[in-house]
Amino acid sequence: MNTSTPPRTGSTHGESALRRWLLHGLSRTDARTTGPHHEEAPGHRHAWWQVMCLTGVDYFSTLGYQPGIAALAAGALSPVATLLLVALTLLGALPTYRAVAEESPNGLGSLSMLEKLLPGWRGKLLVLFLLGFVATAFIVTITLSAADATAHVLHNPFVPEALAGERVPVTLVLIAALGGVFLLGFSEAISIAVVLVAVYLTLNVVVVGVAVEHVLAEPRLVADWYGVLTAEHSSPLGMVAVALYVMPKLALGLSGFETGVAVMPLVRGDLTRRIRGARKLLTTAALIMSVFLIASSVATTVLIPAAEFAEGGRANGRALAYLAHAYLGDWFGTAYDLSTIAILWFAGASALAGLLNIVPRYLPRYGMAPDWSRATRPMVLVFTAVSFAITLFFDADVEAQGGAYATGVLALILSAAVAVTLSAARRRRAAATAGFGTVTALFAYATVANVIERPDGLVIAAFFVAFIVVTSLVSRATRSTELRVTRITLDDLARRYINEAGEIHLVANEPHARDCAEYVGKTREAWELHRLRSGEGVLFLEVTVPDASEFESELRVVGEERHGFRILRMESTTVANAIAALLLYLRDETGKTPHVYFHWAAEGNPIGALLRYLVFGGGDIPPLTREVLRQAEPDPARRPLVHVG
Repeated sequence: MNTSTPPRTGSTHGESALRRWLLHGLSRTDARTTGPHHEEAPGHRHAWWQVMCLTGVDYFSTLGYQPGIAALAAGALSPVATLLLVALTLLGALPTYRAVAEESPNGLGSLSMLEKLLPGWRGKLLVLFLLGFVATAFIVTITLSAADATAHVLHNPFVPEALAGERVPVTLVLIAALGGVFLLGFSEAISIAVVLVAVYLTLNVVVVGVAVEHVLAEPRLVADWYGVLTAEHSSPLGMVAVALYVMPKLALGLSGFETGVAVMPLVRGDLTRRIRGARKLLTTAALIMSVFLIASSVATTVLIPAAEFAEGGRANGRALAYLAHAYLGDWFGTAYDLSTIAILWFAGASALAGLLNIVPRYLPRYGMAPDWSRATRPMVLVFTAVSFAITLFFDADVEAQGGAYATGVLALILSAAVAVTLSAARRRRAAATAGFGTVTALFAYATVANVIERPDGLVIAAFFVAFIVVTSLVSRATRSTELRVTRITLDDLARRYINEAGEIHLVANEPHARDCAEYVGKTREAWELHRLRSGEGVLFLEVTVPDASEFESELRVVGEERHGFRILRMESTTVANAIAALLLYLRDETGKTPHVYFHWAAEGNPIGALLRYLVFGGGDIPPLTREVLRQAEPDPARRPLVHVG
């Protein structure tokens, strides 16, 4: 049943062409063939290692700033803190998201697992809340990475000094270019990501390899570092305690896991191969990054003077680039800068891909976003505009955005850890529950510690949460009178009742006891209010609402004879929309004009009736049914008739 809005008459050819271009690839569901949770497969799928490169541009690009952040946060203890971060990555985040990949393989991520644990409105409100943190993590990934790419541009010795104070315009240009790539398509983005990751990792092998070689060749520097370390921290236990304390500041090195499961639908193969490919993707990326993080942390801490990491220092936010210039010359250093700039710029591609895979799979299904939000290009424009606003708000400052970024990343990983812990507990897997529970506790500590130290991140996340919740509920209210039915089927008995009826007269009945007295009373009411005789082939129509929080539903109409009365029964997310959809279906199938009969609704506040409709699927059903019919069928002559007596 097509509920899409017909194109406006009088549109110019240019407007139509622009609309077609923007909505290219928008898959509209077919009411006769599609269920309410139909999974739309992407147009092109790719090998797991190619998709890894798309998510890896975010994950691997943190090498551009992570060693410097670790040095600022932990000082000489940076390698120890980084080692703990790697342990948390391999023993905590990686197992968690491998479990998420198995239990949520359609790109819905850990949010889908939590939604299933809390059915109804509670689950959907939780998802809306978490989508605020998804937006925080992914949008700030775009803006922070572009801002850091700008910092690498402006710090290069060959860049004209005239650009020194132009970090905001340069950052906006980079974000606009990223959006332009995604306006072309996902395949183009993945092709670019593969090239950038290959070049960047190759150059990092050279830079880190040369740096480690210098560390090994100059034991005096290692001795100096060890002397500072032991002077500041007297015992190994004290080192571990301080490293745990500063670890939340290193949370940027955990980015990329939620994106990895969000883009699972892009992995080639059936469901089993997709899960296997996603696990390879997550494991390979984590292992590669762990090696680089440990090696780069040791090299930068030992070889770079501490003063250079501070604000204004030559290694601030670009520790490996500093080593590239220092040990391999300005020409190689510039090549490394260009590679770092490119991957930092394109790190936003991973986040944008995650947003484009997650948001259209939740909000439109909830009825909390317009239909066009399932198309890629309009959403690219929306996310690009939001990224512009965040960049202007933070003045393209990398440090200022770090708190919001870490808050979003840690909140997502914490939600995933909670989801897999609860899933393991429900399956009575004691060892897995204990292990994932420990991981949950560690990420809970990291999240709380980060929020306490950087509350600005929580403020930004709260803004995104409030914006998403408010706009989603408004959208749900404005879309409430759509048909909201994806498919209608009648069983054999229901179809026989319809075929045997001369005219189609449906008497709406709210089922209670469903005893003989109820149907006799309803028959008497039909005569008193509408002058309908039982001999006119009257059919009772009963709709129950199992879960009003769902937006769309599939109607299965079941025929039943009870106490000598013929009844059509069905379940739906709303009563009025289901009745309207059935009437239109019967009109199209039989060529007759169906009639539905109601009694006057109970007296009460109309605002209360509206809220009952939006939240519980009930409300003042007769006028709502007519309004749904009026919007779905503009021709009064073809519109099924609603009678209220």
